Amino acid sequence: MHPELKLEEKYERNGWPSLARPDLKAPEGWSLSLITAHNRIRNHRLSPDGQTIAFIWDREGLSDVYTLPATGGWPERVSTNRGLVAYWSDEIPQWSPDSNWLAFGVEGHVHVVPRAGGVTKKLTSFASAGSSPVWMPDSQRLIVSVEREDAVQLLLTDRDGCWPRPLVTDLRGDAWDARPSPDGKQVAYVWRPFDDLNRLDVRIVDVETENSRELVGTPKIRAWSPRWSPDGGVIAFLTEQPDFNEIWLIRPDGTGLRQLTHLSHDAGDLAWSPDGTRLACSVNRNGSFDLALIDAQSGEPTFLGSTGGFHSRPNWSPDGKTLTFEYESPTQPPDLYRVDVETRAVTQLTFSNLPALARNALVTPEIVSYKSFDGLEIPAFLYRPAKPNGAAVLHPHGGPSSQYVMDWDILAQYFLAKGYTWIAPNYRGSTGYGFEFEHANYDDWGKGDMQDCLHGANFLRTLPGIDPARLTIYGGSYGGYMTALCLSRDPEYRFACGVSKYGDANLYSSWAQCNRDLRLYTEIFLGHPAKNRQKYIDGSPLYQVENVQKPVLILHGLDDDVVPPEASEEWVDALRKAGKTFEYKTYAGEPHGFLMRKTQLDAFGRMERFLDWYLQVG
Repeated sequence: MHPELKLEEKYERNGWPSLARPDLKAPEGWSLSLITAHNRIRNHRLSPDGQTIAFIWDREGLSDVYTLPATGGWPERVSTNRGLVAYWSDEIPQWSPDSNWLAFGVEGHVHVVPRAGGVTKKLTSFASAGSSPVWMPDSQRLIVSVEREDAVQLLLTDRDGCWPRPLVTDLRGDAWDARPSPDGKQVAYVWRPFDDLNRLDVRIVDVETENSRELVGTPKIRAWSPRWSPDGGVIAFLTEQPDFNEIWLIRPDGTGLRQLTHLSHDAGDLAWSPDGTRLACSVNRNGSFDLALIDAQSGEPTFLGSTGGFHSRPNWSPDGKTLTFEYESPTQPPDLYRVDVETRAVTQLTFSNLPALARNALVTPEIVSYKSFDGLEIPAFLYRPAKPNGAAVLHPHGGPSSQYVMDWDILAQYFLAKGYTWIAPNYRGSTGYGFEFEHANYDDWGKGDMQDCLHGANFLRTLPGIDPARLTIYGGSYGGYMTALCLSRDPEYRFACGVSKYGDANLYSSWAQCNRDLRLYTEIFLGHPAKNRQKYIDGSPLYQVENVQKPVLILHGLDDDVVPPEASEEWVDALRKAGKTFEYKTYAGEPHGFLMRKTQLDAFGRMERFLDWYLQVG
């Protein structure tokens, strides 16, 4: 946010505000206080000796690091001042190879703390910020990431925070995801060249000489997640070839390149078994992320445990007999688990669900699809309430390079309990459905993907018990942008109202004001505005504000540097001048995503009143 454009927390409206309905109460067994009381457990790492799990726990207004015995038990708190961080963009605590130290980020800097306990020590005082710590095999040195001269660079320091020496400092691109070889002589990493933002290469740098070379690289194709085999003889990595994110193998000298898996689904979260014969990974099958073991020779998958839900971050025990992992589903909040790879027996290690929530009947969505304007089949997740009230919510996800999946969405469950039907379309540009589908909205923001949402409304109209006059669109980030588009560019006015959380309306001004990473992210899809200004204009619903005929609720955090708060401010200014009906609430101290419980309570309450009022539910 620009200091000369100082924004203050406020509530503003134009037109009659939505009011609490005196005839409506919270569903039996439910309350907004209940759904915001859950504390998310996430981002775990098993220590190399297999004895202890480090993880992040969002509670008490912090995202602190905790440890837990690998067999389960009482957690111990490691950090005490780690501010709230959105779970989708946070780091994972990193154990030293000897299991005696933990490294993690706190307030933009890398900190370490001994396993035995103590006050964390900041390592990256030599830079304005530091992140993504990676231990070298000697448990003394660490690789850290810093942003210098508009490029992410890799530096080598040690546990004492000594003055770093450069490892990868090429200003022609960003260096990410450093992975030292087992002998510590080389480091594999991911390289994004600035002259081809759609390209990711796997490269190797020699630690002693700092000489770097390309291992895998193809124009406009992404390769990432390099993972060394335990003996250092092979590197596994992911690439979006031939059509999905498949696992490939290559030797460190560049020979032996071959495709290992032929899943025709996206793989992720690669982890070699200690004996090097298998890789654990997640496999995205229509929005369910299932846990699988991949034979390192044949590439054949073996799926572990139940399918459905969202499995992530498998970690091998040192003996290769068990895996720890994270799991959540539409009916179960995120928790840590352990599975025996031979017997498939699963043990739950943490228990974050609230008893009052566990008593409620939660809904698992159906996977459906419908045709868009051009015949493209759009997959979607349809939640049907037990007692429909005739109203429906269409919920486009953020991103756009993302996907609505089979994970924990407790706000959707709350509105289902109230009787709302809920549908989440994976519009063109969503991940998980292949290269062509994911790239279908390149150079086309706000056109085909918007039509996918409008045709989702058409699909809702065909469902029994749905009143076509009582549909709304609600989304955050790119989903909020979809809200602005659908209210501004739909001559049929399919939606009776809309809710935008930290969304956008002017792509060009937001590009100029967001953080560096998001500027480059936008350029991946639309190019630089100096060369493609018309694409930014064509994708901006700000220019059709006169067409808005339905009420809109706009919510935004004032510390947002992804979609800057000026984005909503600019749209609200245009809505006000055009005499449109809106409500607008901003929140001090909130970044991209509403992290504080008091903010969630306020925002969800405003959304509930808004929808109950304008959709006239009974």
